[in-house]
Amino acid sequence: MSNCAIVGINWGDEGKGRMVDLLTENYDVVVRFQGGGNAGHTVINEYGKFALHLLPSGIFRPGVVNILGNGVALDPENLWLEMQTVMEQGVALTPDNLMISDRASLLLPWHRMLDELEEQRLADKKFGSTKQGIAPFYSDKYQKKTVLAGELFYPDHLRSHLADIMEWKNLTLEKVYGAKPFTMEMVEKWLETYCEKIKPFIRDTGAFLADAQKAGKNILFEAQLGSLRDLDYGIHPYTTSSNTTAAYAPIGSGLPSAKIDDVVGVVKAYSTCVGEGPFVCEMFGKEAEALRQAGAEYGAKTGRPRRVGPIDLVATRYGVEVQAATEIALTKLDVLSDMPRIPLCTAYQLHGEKTDRFPFPAALADARPVIDYVDGWCCDISGARTWEELPAAAQEYVLFIEKAIGCPITYVSVGPERDSIILRKQEHK
Repeated sequence: MSNCAIVGINWGDEGKGRMVDLLTENYDVVVRFQGGGNAGHTVINEYGKFALHLLPSGIFRPGVVNILGNGVALDPENLWLEMQTVMEQGVALTPDNLMISDRASLLLPWHRMLDELEEQRLADKKFGSTKQGIAPFYSDKYQKKTVLAGELFYPDHLRSHLADIMEWKNLTLEKVYGAKPFTMEMVEKWLETYCEKIKPFIRDTGAFLADAQKAGKNILFEAQLGSLRDLDYGIHPYTTSSNTTAAYAPIGSGLPSAKIDDVVGVVKAYSTCVGEGPFVCEMFGKEAEALRQAGAEYGAKTGRPRRVGPIDLVATRYGVEVQAATEIALTKLDVLSDMPRIPLCTAYQLHGEKTDRFPFPAALADARPVIDYVDGWCCDISGARTWEELPAAAQEYVLFIEKAIGCPITYVSVGPERDSIILRKQEHK
């Protein structure tokens, strides 16, 4: 049996979905263990192009069981709409290949409204929320003011529980934000329209995973976002509201006894960031727009233009440490192919001193990037499938990053398609 976690090393949007889609060929089960519908994993395969927000990225592999774990912010509305989209493109979804933990908390109808109202109140101090209700959801979860998916099978208890929570939540909506309250009629419609649709997929996934572990099945744990968006270790307060680290995978998946054998950290060949908060290596102007266009850097969930910059080796090294990554997948190397000189952020200047350690969040606003350059390769590498087929300059760029972050780069992605990948595992044996 082998357990592997695929996680983001930086700000998210590194290309985790394409790596999960690729690696699930070797796994029996894929589990999303945290996060919600506030970010997207883009996957391109024989079925088409998909931006998955809640569905695990292994859903396209026949014979693979996909699980939404108890750590996920389970939004029945968005999940059902996403399931419909995937099924319309020929992907079969059944209770045999998609399972939802009965211990996953439901993202309730008022969570998205509260998210938007709070961003409006914050105005120019906003966190850059995607307004998918994630922060209000996790806040309520830790206050024990949410409903577990398994409660859908206990209708009398469910309605009584929802009525109590709704009464409490309406106090905030009306008295704090001056918004209209929810009614039980609205909640009943939500239950019927969305919750009933996903109900057949809900089960005791903890028992299923325990049995899979006993049977020696290979399990892949899929994370959302990246190290710098982790609630505890990220760029607080510009983080998500859950733990994006591999260490949380056993808890959020529903298999607390799991031992993670491998942690594949996904790193983009340059830096991108969606939303607010410090981004030390950020580029601006024509240079930034050219990189954004070349990499099609627009949020999979929001469509917002991503902030871009050179690869940030300070942040990446920190992300590798936080994730305890055992190997790295470097994605989108092909996007840099037209650059005669490629910048890298190799250190920060902070309070008059040069540092290669990632600072405390409050100090990031004063940090400035130290930029070095390496030669580009100025040719199309999208057809390369072996290390030897890469130009020498491209190889040197990969090796420079590998040495700087102290973790082997075993996958190099040169395109979005499933097979646009170079495997370097043999070199690291």
